[in-house]
Amino acid sequence: MLKSMTGFGRCEEVIEGFSVQVQIKSVNHRYSDFTIKTPRRYSFLEEHLRALAMTSIARGKVEVLLSLEREDAGDTSIALDKPVAEGYLNALRELDEYGLKDDLTMSSMIGLHDIFRVKQEELDEELLIRIVTEVFRKALAEFIEMRKAEGARLEENLRQHLAALLDEVSQIEEKSPASVEAYRERLRNRIQEVLADKQVDESRILTEAAIFADKVAVDEETVRLRSHEKAFSAAMKTDQPIGKKLDFIVQEMNRESNTIGSKCNDIAVAEHVVELKSIIEKIREQIQNIE
Repeated sequence: MLKSMTGFGRCEEVIEGFSVQVQIKSVNHRYSDFTIKTPRRYSFLEEHLRALAMTSIARGKVEVLLSLEREDAGDTSIALDKPVAEGYLNALRELDEYGLKDDLTMSSMIGLHDIFRVKQEELDEELLIRIVTEVFRKALAEFIEMRKAEGARLEENLRQHLAALLDEVSQIEEKSPASVEAYRERLRNRIQEVLADKQVDESRILTEAAIFADKVAVDEETVRLRSHEKAFSAAMKTDQPIGKKLDFIVQEMNRESNTIGSKCNDIAVAEHVVELKSIIEKIREQIQNIE
């Protein structure tokens, strides 16, 4: 089953006093590129989340966003730094000698932020890893399901393109021999025009036609195209990331179609070669979004 590189998953829960929200989204990328964003205090979770993501995501530009808050805010306390506060008071009172009015109040002291110490309780990292992992796995499951659903649509579309590709290959195989026969007739007519009433050397015509047939023969190319189509179809049945493999197969398909085009000098065959190349390009565009 194919998986798209585009996906989105989200989960939000409150577990053991912590509100946890995980969001995972991804877009196309040639390789794997992970960005993990967490609150600064919980940055130790980044590598853990990266490792979890990498177990299920092989390719794509992936962004993981974590929001983690304690519901009761019980991990934070504020205390007065008495030595600093007293130092401020003593310094302010010394201003009396300059004749300034003493209007020192509590509200005026609150503006002196460094007289307060904000203390945060030590984090229980094992607890946080456990609850974040629980929420992350649920978001990841939703993310993967979306990738699979998009992959199924891509697979259906690709199979339609492959069927059209085989049809064009069949048309080329059918019409290519006719181009050789047409060449032989044109050659005979030209020779008869030149020689007028003289006898035409049939063996020479057959020799020239055989040389032409060898030059324009596309049997090897069409056989390889059919082989590439089988390899492509087989690869789509696996559960492994196959985007890069499919890209390589399409490159080989394109190479064979170019060779057929360079050999083709018949309008009827050329039309099918143009359509063949168009189908291969559509396939190439589609697989850019496959993991």
